[in-house]
Amino acid sequence: MKYFLTAAATAALTAAAFGTPALAEYPEKPVNFIVPWPPGDLEDVLTRMIAEDFQKEYGVAAAVVNKPGGGGGPFPGAIDVATAPADGYTIGSFVIGVPLIGHEIGIDELTPAKFDPLGIFLTYPFVLATSGDAPFKTVEEMAEHAKSNDLALGHFGAPLIPTKVSLAYAKTAGFEWGSEAAFDALDCNTLASGDADVVNTTLQLVLPCLDSITVLATMTDERIPQVSDAPTMGEVNGDLGISLWNGLFVTKDTPQDVREKIIAVAKKTMMSERAQKLAAETGAAVYWQDAETSAARIETDTGKLQTLNGMVE
Repeated sequence: MKYFLTAAATAALTAAAFGTPALAEYPEKPVNFIVPWPPGDLEDVLTRMIAEDFQKEYGVAAAVVNKPGGGGGPFPGAIDVATAPADGYTIGSFVIGVPLIGHEIGIDELTPAKFDPLGIFLTYPFVLATSGDAPFKTVEEMAEHAKSNDLALGHFGAPLIPTKVSLAYAKTAGFEWGSEAAFDALDCNTLASGDADVVNTTLQLVLPCLDSITVLATMTDERIPQVSDAPTMGEVNGDLGISLWNGLFVTKDTPQDVREKIIAVAKKTMMSERAQKLAAETGAAVYWQDAETSAARIETDTGKLQTLNGMVE
C-alpha cells in the first residue's frame, strides 16, 4: 500500500512540474464536409474547392461526402452532422432549408435547432423552367395553361424553399399542379424525358440545354444575367421574394477556435479566381457572408418562410 501511495504522489508531482499533456491542435485528423445532395451542383463544386484548400492549408485530408436524401431533401446528411461530435471534423454544407425547416418538421435528431452558421457563401441561380416547345413562355401563361391542363412539377423536395415558392405561386395564381414529385437530380433529361413538365432546378444543371428550354422565372434576389429576360419570382409576386442559399454549418458546441480555422479557409476560397469564375459562368452569386450576418439572414428568412407556409396552407 505504501508503495502505491508513493507512486501516485510521484506521478502527481511529475505532472505538476511538467504540465499535463497538451491537447492536439485542430485539425489533426481527416475532416469531412457533408453535402446532402448528389455530386455536380454548385454547392458540391464550391465545397470541394473549400476541402481542397483546407487540405493544403492544414496538411490533413479533407473530403466531400455526398449524402443525398432520395428526393426527400437534405435531412439525412444534416442528421449525420448533427449526431457527430462537436469537434469540427464533420462540417455541413447546407441549403437554407436545413437551419430553417429541419427542426420544425418532426426530425428528432435535428430538434431543437442544432446548427450555427460559419458563413453563407452561395446564392443559387434557381429557376423555374420548362421545355422549349411548351405552349407557354411566361409564368403567367403557364398559370393560365395549368387551369385547364395538368402540369407535372419536378422539385428537390416538398419542404425546400423553391418548391414552396412554386406551390405558393399556384395558390395565388388560381391553379393547381396536376402532380408534383421530388427528384435527386433535375436536369435536361428530366424535361426531355417528360418526367416533369416544369422543374425547379439550378441554372447550372440545365446549362447544357439552355437553348432548348424556357426559363420562366428565377428564384433569386436579382435577375440572372444569362437569362435576363426571366423575372424573379419576387417581381411576379412580392411575397415570393426569397432566394435559395448555401452555407457552412457546425453544431452549436463546436469550439470557437475550430470555427475560425474553417472560416479562414472558406472565406479565402470564395474570393479565389476559380470560385468567381464559376459564378460568372453559371449565374450564381458566390461570396462570403460572416457568421453574425448569416445568423441575421436566417432570422429574416424564417419570417419569409412563415409567410410562404401560410400561402401554401
